[in-house]
Amino acid sequence: MELTTALLKDRIRIYPISETMRNNPLLKCLLALLACSSLKAEQPAPGKVSEQSFKVSAKQTIPYLFSLPKEYDPSSKKKWPVMLFLHGRGESRGPLSIVAKWGPPRMAQRGDNLPYILIAPQCPAESRWTDDDQQAGVLKLLDHITTTFPADTTRIYLTGLSMGGYGTWKMAAENPDRFAAVSPICGRGNPADAAKLVDVPIWVFHGTEDTAVLYRHSDEMVKAIRKAGGKKVRFTTLQHVGHNSWSAAYATPELYQWFNKHKTENQK
Repeated sequence: MELTTALLKDRIRIYPISETMRNNPLLKCLLALLACSSLKAEQPAPGKVSEQSFKVSAKQTIPYLFSLPKEYDPSSKKKWPVMLFLHGRGESRGPLSIVAKWGPPRMAQRGDNLPYILIAPQCPAESRWTDDDQQAGVLKLLDHITTTFPADTTRIYLTGLSMGGYGTWKMAAENPDRFAAVSPICGRGNPADAAKLVDVPIWVFHGTEDTAVLYRHSDEMVKAIRKAGGKKVRFTTLQHVGHNSWSAAYATPELYQWFNKHKTENQK
């Protein structure tokens, strides 16, 4: 692929594009494929988890796991909700497949029927999901997926665990109108962002015996949002549970029912 691209750059002359050509749907599609860089040779198949990558810029490429619902039909006009999952620190190190160790990617990999277009990017080992470049890159990946596949952009759900919980809090606070509902699990947000989150449906999970990310961080965040006037935040306290509160959280059927009933147009 890289060699082909290099050869094309050497041989193709670039001409100005007229307004008529610019509005041609086929040309738009071709330009998008050339300008975005994105999917590897492995093509997504409904109900299967595939390894993909998205080139954000010359300096940033995001590897990610991707799956389509089992009932996905490319010939149908049906639009599907999207779930964006941010993994924990431990999954930054190792092959991309390790991202399927927990949460929705694991569920998709074992064949559970998840009714979402699932995006699970991998954070570089030297970075954090709260880094500005990672946040911006993931949002560009989200834009790419929602314009490439039949996504219901009023039903984009965000969730993450541990380091991904940190990233979930920050991404939701900085993009409160983007996500229909979010679920940060054993993460930590900034109470100063509480006012930005009062209209966002949020379901928080945290174990009381967590020594990696203290329980009080979620407790303080929930209290700050409620004090700011937020009435859409739920908090599940997992008694006698340590850092791994995500196993219980993602095994909660009601969590997905709760996600599914929310749309951005109905938040306020």
